[in-house]
Amino acid sequence: MALHLRGTVLPHDTPRDLWILGDRITFDRPSVEAETVADGGYLLPGLVDVHTHPGSPSGEEPVFDPGAFAEQIAEHRDAGTTALRFPGLLGEIPDGLREAPDAPRMVTAGRWLAWAGLSRSADFHTVTDDLVAAAVAEAKAHDGWCKLMGDWDFEADPVPYDLLRAVTDAVHAAGGRVAAHCQSAQGVLNAARAGIDSIEHGMGMPEECVELMAGHGTVYVPTLTAFARSAPRIKDNPRGHLWHEGHRIMIRRVREAHDAGVTVLAGTDSAPFGNVATEVEHLIAAGLPADVAVGAASWAARDFLGLPGLVEGGLADVTVYDADPRREPGVLRHPRRMVLRGRVVR
Repeated sequence: MALHLRGTVLPHDTPRDLWILGDRITFDRPSVEAETVADGGYLLPGLVDVHTHPGSPSGEEPVFDPGAFAEQIAEHRDAGTTALRFPGLLGEIPDGLREAPDAPRMVTAGRWLAWAGLSRSADFHTVTDDLVAAAVAEAKAHDGWCKLMGDWDFEADPVPYDLLRAVTDAVHAAGGRVAAHCQSAQGVLNAARAGIDSIEHGMGMPEECVELMAGHGTVYVPTLTAFARSAPRIKDNPRGHLWHEGHRIMIRRVREAHDAGVTVLAGTDSAPFGNVATEVEHLIAAGLPADVAVGAASWAARDFLGLPGLVEGGLADVTVYDADPRREPGVLRHPRRMVLRGRVVR
């Protein structure tokens, strides 16, 4: 049996009927019987969190726990999130879970890759002397993505530009894409110059990076939710002052990046999971138009990940809301109906 939904389809703002056959969407009435599962409201391509790291039990040392991973992606799903990108996982997605009928769609970049020349490291980094080879290997093994630590300590030297460029060129030649953690001004600048595919965080981003990102087609994922949560804990000392100034700059760059033609996307970075609606609100507070901020967690993010939205033949991920989330973003926390992989899960 097919599923039938009727409502205002976003982002085109068009009232229409759509049907779901298996895991695909059609706007042509099928010949088979269809069950109406939504009549009225706003139909949104399922939400996406493009930067999340599930798998570690809360409050414990960095370790990948399959049970915690399953619970945390379920929290994403229950909040209306139908697709996730993992720019750094401590382990592999458990067998059977990636294609589970009620699991969000998943895109992974493998492990965090840290060049051995960085001044500091962390337990969850995979340290390598040959960043180019490691990045290509991770991209080939993990959905075409790899994740680099472009820097770590915002007061120390980042990965050099020449090395980032070599990594980017090699991964692109292999058909992959590169995400880079950047938390220092020079780290962001090096990544932007190198043509990294997505800059994550972007603390202290120099103004010149905006045009560089626009020219390279680099996406910006500021993860404002995580930084807003950390801000009250950062002490008022010289190092803390640098942190807060970097935070203020990254917020300002969100709107400037959008105005320059850079795609800004929604990622939450860490717990609580299923919290991408808060990231949308932070993006709006940073100056993004509301429709762009909602798209950053929906249609724009899906396009970035190669997941078709509410188009003929698109993937059957639909979330239904009583109000227009572009006018009432808070409604993203309260989906009335949710279809994932062609099945009603809410």
